Amino acid sequence: MARHSFRTRTWRNLGLLIHGYGRTSRNELRDAVGGRTVLVTGASFGIGEATARRLGAAGATVLIAARSSEPLQAVADAINAEGGTAHAYPTDLTEPAEVDTLVKRLLDEHGQVDVLVNNAGKSIRRSLARSYDRPQDFERTIDVNYLGPVRLTMGLLPSMRARRTGHIVNVSTQGVRPFPVAPGWSAYLASKAAFEVWMRSMALEVRGDGITATNIYMGLVHTRMSAPTPSLSRLPGLAPDDAARLVCDAIVRRPRSVAPWWSPAVSVSNAFLSRPIDLILSGVFRRGEKGRTR
Repeated sequence: MARHSFRTRTWRNLGLLIHGYGRTSRNELRDAVGGRTVLVTGASFGIGEATARRLGAAGATVLIAARSSEPLQAVADAINAEGGTAHAYPTDLTEPAEVDTLVKRLLDEHGQVDVLVNNAGKSIRRSLARSYDRPQDFERTIDVNYLGPVRLTMGLLPSMRARRTGHIVNVSTQGVRPFPVAPGWSAYLASKAAFEVWMRSMALEVRGDGITATNIYMGLVHTRMSAPTPSLSRLPGLAPDDAARLVCDAIVRRPRSVAPWWSPAVSVSNAFLSRPIDLILSGVFRRGEKGRTR
């Protein structure tokens, strides 16, 4: 047990070293969000749940949304039991009518949303050959990762602009940066890239109205979403609470972007070594696919 605990701590510390960690103190977070209303999507598990709990403990009124009703309510109940304030809003971001209803309810019941954390996401790793007759793989992914968040953000922006204050956070992925593109992740990365570009363009339009926006290019986080890919479990990554600290950092400091410290170096290397990197990734992928068919 002691050896396993030591190995777990070591692996986690390595993940923190590689992917970064939040430096915001509890008092700083409380000063930033205390008495404010924050909406977190995808809050029934993983990064969203951990973020909602941190915000609730810091005195924010936390509005949480996700498809899964019972787990979502359990998160709200836990925050309230610990002395925070949380309200659960079961919502399927792939359904435009549900998103519109969510926006109306939030503004009617709370008057405003000061911070929006677009965290909900759908990940899928599947080769194109296995997706020829599965257009739903792409449709569902783009609905959750792009169209749904766009509709939600657009619904809340008029209120923020009228009050000339607000902050929007996008929990994106390092994979959308100038970075070697991993084969098998086309549906996921394309949809995340679409929303990341939309966020950057949107931010320029609303900056003059007092609205700020942050793209978080998150490294590997060990959650339910990454669990179906066994190879990821063998890599050092962040725990959900570690990732939540990065999200809370973004809420407090409001930078344009947050990325692992090594991101610029990898981007430069990819620019010069893109051809050999592509050949290596393609070869590894082909061997992996052959192994799966045996």
